[in-house]
Amino acid sequence: MDELIDHTTAMAVEEKAKLKKHFSRFDIYFFLICTIVGVDTLGQVAKDGPQGFTWLIFLAVFFFVPYALLTAELGAAFTEEGGAYVWTRLAFGRLVAAINAIFYWFSNPVWIGATLALLAISTINSFFFDISDNGWLYYIVGLAYIWFSVYSAILSFGVGKWIPTIGAWCRIGVLGLFTVTTIVYAAKHGLHLPGGGEFKPTYTLFIALVPVLFFNYVGFELPSAAGDEMEDAQKDVPFTVLRACVTAILLYGLPILAIVCILPANVISGVSGFMDAVKVSFSVYGGAADVMTKIAAIGFILALVSSACTWLMGSDRSQAVACYDGAGPRALGRFSTKLGTPVNVNFLSGVFSTIVFLIASKIGSGNAGATFTVMIGVVLTFTTISYIVIFPALIKLRYSHPHVKRPYRIPFGMAGVWVCGVVTTGWALFASLVAIFPGFLDGQLLNDGDLPKWTDAAKVDHVISRAKYESISFGAIIVTIIAGIIFYVLGAETRRSMVSIPLQGNEAAVSAD
Repeated sequence: MDELIDHTTAMAVEEKAKLKKHFSRFDIYFFLICTIVGVDTLGQVAKDGPQGFTWLIFLAVFFFVPYALLTAELGAAFTEEGGAYVWTRLAFGRLVAAINAIFYWFSNPVWIGATLALLAISTINSFFFDISDNGWLYYIVGLAYIWFSVYSAILSFGVGKWIPTIGAWCRIGVLGLFTVTTIVYAAKHGLHLPGGGEFKPTYTLFIALVPVLFFNYVGFELPSAAGDEMEDAQKDVPFTVLRACVTAILLYGLPILAIVCILPANVISGVSGFMDAVKVSFSVYGGAADVMTKIAAIGFILALVSSACTWLMGSDRSQAVACYDGAGPRALGRFSTKLGTPVNVNFLSGVFSTIVFLIASKIGSGNAGATFTVMIGVVLTFTTISYIVIFPALIKLRYSHPHVKRPYRIPFGMAGVWVCGVVTTGWALFASLVAIFPGFLDGQLLNDGDLPKWTDAAKVDHVISRAKYESISFGAIIVTIIAGIIFYVLGAETRRSMVSIPLQGNEAAVSAD
């Protein structure tokens, strides 16, 4: 039967031989917690007050749960190294998967350099010692954050996996302690309890929050990028994904609810909102408050490091797999014989993060700063855009690969598959449209209400023109598509050395249906 034969590249066979099974159920669960629970966006959601909490729960029910079910099925059925790349390649072919892999991969080093590194610096500056803007210490801290994250991804998975585990415990510890402390604070000082009407959702805020909340909740597929390194992907992926879904909702929902109850919405900062709330609530510890706050800040920074580490581990592996599968340059498909990690892609991610960090540090305001902010925002939506291809793969593979045994199946048969596939894809399209066309869905498309602003030297406010914003958006998307096509062309040499080998493991087990 041809469906039981894997038509792959000789390079893929060579590189897979370097992989070792280090990834247990315990490791996958904590990896997922680090991937999904991003502490960097807690303040951004909370600054919109009680409505932020309302929409968080809404998306948890109508996006996060279907997404978890989708990933549980795909991750248990198609267990090859590469995760989302492999799913899209099997569903839509190498060229589509090659382009999508670039979108999925490239946003992560940009996110690390333009967001996480700067947030780590801000936290150190606020709670430990002054780091003067653009001073030498500023750059040392930022570059140390970036390259420690890269080094963590380069380490053998047997060693590197402990960084996400530590990061997950830091999240649970810091967020759990903060939530409990909020209760103590409430008993002692009372809270800024919002009125019930403030939780009432509005469409305008929903439009503004969708990309942030979507970005908060994605990442279930990331551990599957190391599918061949899992001890038992067929059983462990569904088990960990579904349990991490419940854990993540609690770790997001309870702290955000606590933040809006401690601080009025008008004083919550998107950058420092969470740590500001920590500082206020920890005042209940009296003389130990400063020490307790610093401990929480250390945990917060470690959580930031683990976020960067897990996304690099996953997205870099997916890109490396694309390259050894013939969808990218051969050099980027190499895994280290000693470490079993894609060192070349890891290093390139570090270079991209460094460049973005240095530019972000130099361009802080003015027209150039506003333009750079738009560019970064567009690139960060690349992850959102990539899911427009990843999510429909669920439906396509049910029809094109019915022979593959599925240890876990979405409930309610094909109806459940279509609901999960269509709903998640719809959210990905929705979030992408809102990000690329500000004002498109809230009546502001013909004016400047949702466009980024900047202030000149004379303190006069300006708004980036619609034409400039969309030129940057589409320019970045077109350049990335071209990069994906170029990667595919560069993979031609690898594709010329194809081999056919019998499928092994789960994909060789024919479904009884």
